[in-house]
Amino acid sequence: MPAAGGCRGSEPDLRAPGWPLRSRLASLGGSRWGQPWRRFVSQKLKVAIFGASGYTGAEAIRLMLGHPAIEIAALTGESKAGQPIDAVYPHLAGFGLPDLVRIDDVSLRGLDAAFLCLPHATTQKVAARLRAAASDLRLIDLSADFRLRDVGAYESWYGEHCAPALQPNAVYGLTEHYREDIRNALIIACPGCYPTSILVPLLALQEAGMIDPSRIIADSKSGTSGAGRKGSEALSHSEVSEGFHAYGVAAHRHTAELDQELSARAGRAVRATFTPHLVPMNRGILSTIYGDLADGVGIAQAQAVLDDFAAREAFVHRAAAPAAVTTRAVRGTNRVLTDLVADRREGGFILLSAIDNLTKGSSGQALQNFNLAFGLEEQTGLHLVTAFP
Repeated sequence: MPAAGGCRGSEPDLRAPGWPLRSRLASLGGSRWGQPWRRFVSQKLKVAIFGASGYTGAEAIRLMLGHPAIEIAALTGESKAGQPIDAVYPHLAGFGLPDLVRIDDVSLRGLDAAFLCLPHATTQKVAARLRAAASDLRLIDLSADFRLRDVGAYESWYGEHCAPALQPNAVYGLTEHYREDIRNALIIACPGCYPTSILVPLLALQEAGMIDPSRIIADSKSGTSGAGRKGSEALSHSEVSEGFHAYGVAAHRHTAELDQELSARAGRAVRATFTPHLVPMNRGILSTIYGDLADGVGIAQAQAVLDDFAAREAFVHRAAAPAAVTTRAVRGTNRVLTDLVADRREGGFILLSAIDNLTKGSSGQALQNFNLAFGLEEQTGLHLVTAFP
């Protein structure tokens, strides 16, 4: 299961930063972290997107173009360096975006945040260089590299960890459940798309004592964009269309995130059963989670907890019926659409959750975390409605 390769190899020679973020905050009249900056939106925050030529990078660009407080200062794409971004993604033409550059050529001068839309293992090396060159730069990581608090757990699933000293600085970026920690985090480790779809509603029930976490079974269906942009035979149209299949059975790496979060709240080791499936659509995840209610808890009580949670959270919505939990209703948005019903087994429940894997499951959640980290309204740049039909 560990990935091939290791931590050796060339590292980017990132350009030295200018005056640090600490000084920039002082010039704005705010404290280092956590003060509301809403009155300073006229001075935009400068952001670099590392890995802008991939799907999550392109989605981050799309969202940032509608964000009033962000200036996109740099875009990287190693194999496409020197090209305009619209040569890679024609839908991004006409917005005056910077050309793609190599990571080595990024200037950190004046940067406030870096979105790391890079593959796992690569991100660790880049993050280490960024932290060394610009200690106040906020890192928002969309890879798996800092999601698992236990470095040993990471290495059992992914291979050697190249920057273990940075792990204590990372906060798991599941926004609805780690909001206060995210505000002050130096490294925000955005969750995987599958764990986001499962954990956002499920942890609300667990934290309220509504469920027994001992027996959690999660079945998820995802569009093909979740596998990234790199071509492969398994993702070609003729291989994917007119059918769907399970993959990573009993061995998908996102299982580690489910175990970590369920165990942290249970106060003991919890092992979830998780099976993902690939379906012939571009984007979206539908997760169905099965489990048991806690002793003495009825389904109506658990549904009330879910309703209260949805009422508090701007991006969580309780569907009118299970059939309304559909991926097309959340396409291109940062929303979680969910519902909870009783299983026909006594004491059992069925929890449904739909998200867009590239938005709420990746770049949208990353932008939501960015807003928190910089004291902006959490929904800034994320007032998105799906196109229908």
